[in-house]
Amino acid sequence: MCAAGRRLGRRQRALLWVMLLAAWEAAWGQLRYSVPEEMPKGSFVGDVAKDLGLQLPALVERGVRIAERGRTQYFSLHGKTGHLVTAERIDREQLCRLVEKCVLRCELIVEGEMQVYRIEVEITDINDNAPSFREAETELRMSETTAPGAQFPLPGAHDPDAGLNSLQSYELSGDEHFSLAVQSGPGGDQRPELVLAKALDREEAAFHELVLRAMDGGDPERTGTARIRVTVLDANDNAPVFSQAEYTVRVPEDVPVGSTLVTVTATDTDEGLYGLVKYSIKKATDMASDIFRLDTETGEIKLFRILDFEEGDLYVLEVQAHDGGGLFDTTKVAFSVTDVNDNAPELTVSSKLKEISEDAQPGTVVALLHVQDRDSGRNGEVRCSLEEEVPFRLEKSFDDYYRVVTARELDREQVSEYNVTVRAADGGWPALQSSAVLALRVLDVNDNAPVFAEERYSARLAENNAAGALVLTVRATDADWGQNARVRYRLSEGRVRGAPLSSYVSVQAETGALYALRSLDYEQVRELRLWVRAEDGGAPALSSNVSVVLQIVDENDNAPQVLYPPAGALRAGSGSGSGGAWSGVELAPRWSEAGALVAKVVAVDADAGQNAWLSYELAKATEPGLFRVGLHSGEVRTARSPLARDAARQSLVVVVKDHGRPALSATATLSVVLAESVAELLAELGSAADEAAAEPGEPAVSLTRWLVLAVAAVSCLFVAFLLLLLALRLRRWRRQQLLPPASGALRGVPVSHFVGIDGVRAFLQSYSHDVSLTADSRKSQLRFSAGGSCCDTLPARPLPDEPAPLLGDEDPAGVCPADSVSLPGGFLTRVADICP
Repeated sequence: MCAAGRRLGRRQRALLWVMLLAAWEAAWGQLRYSVPEEMPKGSFVGDVAKDLGLQLPALVERGVRIAERGRTQYFSLHGKTGHLVTAERIDREQLCRLVEKCVLRCELIVEGEMQVYRIEVEITDINDNAPSFREAETELRMSETTAPGAQFPLPGAHDPDAGLNSLQSYELSGDEHFSLAVQSGPGGDQRPELVLAKALDREEAAFHELVLRAMDGGDPERTGTARIRVTVLDANDNAPVFSQAEYTVRVPEDVPVGSTLVTVTATDTDEGLYGLVKYSIKKATDMASDIFRLDTETGEIKLFRILDFEEGDLYVLEVQAHDGGGLFDTTKVAFSVTDVNDNAPELTVSSKLKEISEDAQPGTVVALLHVQDRDSGRNGEVRCSLEEEVPFRLEKSFDDYYRVVTARELDREQVSEYNVTVRAADGGWPALQSSAVLALRVLDVNDNAPVFAEERYSARLAENNAAGALVLTVRATDADWGQNARVRYRLSEGRVRGAPLSSYVSVQAETGALYALRSLDYEQVRELRLWVRAEDGGAPALSSNVSVVLQIVDENDNAPQVLYPPAGALRAGSGSGSGGAWSGVELAPRWSEAGALVAKVVAVDADAGQNAWLSYELAKATEPGLFRVGLHSGEVRTARSPLARDAARQSLVVVVKDHGRPALSATATLSVVLAESVAELLAELGSAADEAAAEPGEPAVSLTRWLVLAVAAVSCLFVAFLLLLLALRLRRWRRQQLLPPASGALRGVPVSHFVGIDGVRAFLQSYSHDVSLTADSRKSQLRFSAGGSCCDTLPARPLPDEPAPLLGDEDPAGVCPADSVSLPGGFLTRVADICP
């Protein structure tokens, strides 16, 4: 009971150690399984998902797969169960002929996590091969003089199985003259030898037939047989002798096929048939027998098949030399294969990314590589490197795995695709190398704002444009790609003359074309300043602004406008425009000299530039040579002194033109009265009033009646005004205040608006009583006193739509009363009768 308990405790501890070992290996990313050979395809090997703690739904999502380095895929992963199963029928003897322990290795790659788990599967042997002899029949030649106890090597059997399933024992049957002895070789192999148990007698029996049986230890047991024929010869007292007991040959693996590797020689001192030596291979592995060929006559051993250091580095042959009498000698030939750098590194991409975002952090894994070299020593040492200057670097993962990671931030706008070449070179001379190309596309991130082609835009647009006219097109490009590079345009908010900017112009969102929504007028808007925003389609969107200046170009669409004389009636002008005509009266003394200023025509043009440059021409005059007009000033001057024959009333038509194309114009009509005296002036004014009254729709008025009423009214007012002034002066004198003298000149009246006033003043100073002459009581009224030397000029009641006339300077003390006179042209003149 105690012994049984101790054995049970030892088994539990052993099982615990096995479980701990399996857990430790799984934790370090390595699994080990065992499966018998010759299992059918799809046989269960191990529960990988359970052993690694992987959930079944995650197997497909993480991209789990099995990778093997050989040409044949022996294992696969069952996606629904997570079991490792066989993908092919496995023959251990074919895979591991020279290896006692047959282990196949593969990797489980989890692409989603860039993880690799190593799996080792031991292929256990089954007794599927029977021992076999290379030759079914073997002939031995023995001299009848051979002493009992002599031993003769027999060909051994070969069983590719391992362990108990391999060759275990031999048996000999068939004759009492012979027995079997089995010797153990240095490698543990069994070597059968034939022992002569009883002396031979050729005359009794010339031949002996024997059967050699080889047996393995499998269940059930398998056997193989070979027939041995012993021929009894006459006496032969000398056996062949090899020159060396053992031959050792070093052969590079790249030696050409057919080359003689070594020549074995044996000599026999006998003569004749007993001295003729021939050679044969008595023992060799199956692989060695396929690689080497022995010339039985010369003893040359030649290469029959290409050597491969990676398949085997040591081959041993047993060569026998025998003479014609059946005597022999045996030697061993060992071929040591030296490695040659004949295998380039094998570079395999285990997992890789096809695309990566340009904002990926440095250190992001983009590929997992496996590299190996079947050569040995320095020839099998592999170095990996990246070609060219790329933003990636190599990192050693573990064992023979490398990771390609980003070394710095990527920029798709500089490089959108990478073909990363990974090169692996071994340490041989010359070095062999291989390469793999990783194609990687960089995904765009919205990290670039649109950029306009110009820093600022400007355009010129003629006024009176058609609504919807194209002004200009702004262009912005975005270095990003796809939706992030799709640029749309819009106007920034603004106002023009109180109206929204969007009511003047608009921008096409897709093309950036800027359109004028309305017809623009240079006289209202001369320049539009606006901002256009370009915005990409990223999330979040990036944008940029550009300044656009739209200059309105003037066109000649406004005719000149006459400010003076003010317009009274409209009349068609010359050229392509129209203007107004005004009938006013300007005074010009008949004694005026040539060049005297009579009047000034003032006009403006709402256009600009050349379209607003005005010129004045005298188009029509009663006396053509009497007056002239300044081309650029509009001043009407006398061209000569008036003559007696010249009519008292002169009518002048002045044309004002601009310099546009086509030119527009306006006209102004001036009436000038030439007078020598006041009587003549009044007569002309009265005549003009009569003519005006005679027009249809106006009642006839008696000039004399109006004159009498005017003189009476003026006289009364004048007397009252004098009394008031005397009272004021006496009051100031009493206060002993001295008033400064006042000047008696006409001030405050523009020269161009009142021309010829000097002649009127001369008339006024020649009279000492009030006179009122009226042709039209609304426009013409004349009041004057003889003694007046101080006068101020004020404009009369301004006509509607006329500019307010300038007021004349008043007396500083405010005590310079004056009578007033209303003259043609709308001016009211006050003549001071009391001036110091």
